[in-house]
Amino acid sequence: MTHFFSEEVRRNPFPVYERIRSSSPLFREPQAGLWMLFDYESVKRILSDHDAFSSRLGPDWLVFADPPRHTKLRALISQAFTPRSVANLEARIRELSRELLDQTIERGEMDLAGDFSVPLPIRVIAELLGIELTERQGFDCCTHVILKMSYTIGGGEQVSRAVTEEFTAVTAEMNTYLTDVLRQRRAAPKDDLLTRLVQAEVDGERLTQEEILGFFQLLLLAGSETTTNLINNAILCLIENPKELARLIANPGLLPLAIEEVLRYRSPLQWIYRLPRRDVEIHGQVLHAGELVLAMIGSANRDPKQFRDADRFDISRNPNPHIAFSHGVHFCLGAPLSRLEARIALEHLLQRVKGIALATDEPWEPRKGLHVHGPTRLQIRFEPGKRAT
Repeated sequence: MTHFFSEEVRRNPFPVYERIRSSSPLFREPQAGLWMLFDYESVKRILSDHDAFSSRLGPDWLVFADPPRHTKLRALISQAFTPRSVANLEARIRELSRELLDQTIERGEMDLAGDFSVPLPIRVIAELLGIELTERQGFDCCTHVILKMSYTIGGGEQVSRAVTEEFTAVTAEMNTYLTDVLRQRRAAPKDDLLTRLVQAEVDGERLTQEEILGFFQLLLLAGSETTTNLINNAILCLIENPKELARLIANPGLLPLAIEEVLRYRSPLQWIYRLPRRDVEIHGQVLHAGELVLAMIGSANRDPKQFRDADRFDISRNPNPHIAFSHGVHFCLGAPLSRLEARIALEHLLQRVKGIALATDEPWEPRKGLHVHGPTRLQIRFEPGKRAT
């Protein structure tokens, strides 16, 4: 697994994907003793077929639950995480995006990640949850710890034990914080997501504190990390494809399609775990019950059997049936919010940041989680502009 997870391959895994996908789309990784699926049809199948493939691996979160428990959990959380609550954030996202750009626009350079694409979704999630600025700052380190859980795959027993202990400690810390906050919300409800999670009810059942904690952790991580990588990867794609950047500037109406193409071409989430519930045959081989399978989303979204000119970045690609937000019952609940944030952020960047280019030829450092794709830092330079406020 060291080859797959080297920094060089994580920056550009797609040639490796192509080589394996074309020769053996179902690949047995002997070092870690797991299976990896690389073609679109098979990846989509195991993400959709929850009767044959279980998600029960990892923390007690919605994404790791199977039906019927997953169905109940998702129904409860959906009551709180409504399309209206997401749409109501648009004006505030615009305001936060403007404020962040104002801090660097006159300099003519910035770290796109640290100065813009990391703080933006974290602030949005904090406001959605109803967390005060002072309370939120302690959660940055928590998301790093949660991301490192991916190192339990192929990292060896010592690494697995260390990251699991770190995750357990962080979870206990977050639970202590949440106990206090939920007590406050029950006593004095507010118009925020935490209050709605406390009040949500299906068939007389409410979410337990453990379930709310799981969603709280998931939202802090997935709600920030995916959007951060989507924004960073969009700018990387556009800098690397100047003709497409010029097309987009000339035709801003293409932005929604361009975002979908970034999701396909440089998927923020590269793979997801699944466990066969029983022996399953794929590509003439048997996956035995309980054997770990990685569904390689980043490879599936570059499969030429599904996407014409799969390795070409085309901002007008339509239709674009990528599976960047997973598929089936586990389709990402936060996808509309991530798309909204990316659209607003990229609108502002394209309108206000002129002559955008990478500020260094140094290879970028991948982010902490092995399963995500994007830079930890992305130094860019541009023509100095004026503050909006």
